Amino acid sequence: MANDTHPSRQTERILDVMDPARGQALQVALGLPVTVAHGAPLPPFFHQIHFWAPEPPDRLGRDGHPQTGLGLIPDLGLPRRMWAGGRLEFHAPLRAGIPAARHTSVARVDRKEGRTGILGFVTLRHDIHQNGALCLTEEQDLVYRADFASTAPRPVPPRARQDAEVTEPAWFTPTLLFRYSALTMNGHRIHYDSDYARGTEGYAGLVTHGPLLAQLLMLLAERQGGPLGAFDFKATAPVTVDEAVTLCARADGALWVTGADGRQCMTAQARFAS
Repeated sequence: MANDTHPSRQTERILDVMDPARGQALQVALGLPVTVAHGAPLPPFFHQIHFWAPEPPDRLGRDGHPQTGLGLIPDLGLPRRMWAGGRLEFHAPLRAGIPAARHTSVARVDRKEGRTGILGFVTLRHDIHQNGALCLTEEQDLVYRADFASTAPRPVPPRARQDAEVTEPAWFTPTLLFRYSALTMNGHRIHYDSDYARGTEGYAGLVTHGPLLAQLLMLLAERQGGPLGAFDFKATAPVTVDEAVTLCARADGALWVTGADGRQCMTAQARFAS
């Protein structure tokens, strides 16, 4: 794996051998049959466990993520980060054990006034090539917020729709969150440091990764409709550790995550390959 960052051009290139052992480890962590082998197509979104870009301790922020302002992501003066959603286009399967390159650029940066204060928006674009061909295009939406204040108004999550045609239960243990963080090289403390998650970030407890929710929705969509051509998702409310949720789907490709209290935690739209 190699990492070549050019801050002046706001681009990054990372090479990865796509080690099949990582894909197998994620399947085991999710309780899935192990199908990943050298040359086999990876399940959708499994590229998240590849293309690591680790930073030394002195380049990490208080939340365990790389400091903003040192690489691709500018310093917006907003310390709290969340992965708010994304859009993916699947052009060709990524295959385990075949070297690949991910090219990343900053697509958009914006600041807006929200109901709970100033919000910073950063969209990263990832293009992943394998054997000289573009296999995947992804846009990743990140949101940055000011420090948590107990007196600030809490966002009210939307209510989930009630017209699911397929439902599956899901829940998230501390062990699963730890394993997913390790496989994705995600140091964000909200996923493993409960004191930090509660006291500094203002969550009710350890937070389930938004990409993990999206991962489960993609796997559900593929089981229902076959290979994916595109997938869009948006996080709308956090899911805490040990919370039971329901994965919901419809034949038209609409998907969402419903919390035990009926709130909408994530929405998604799948489009299937023709």
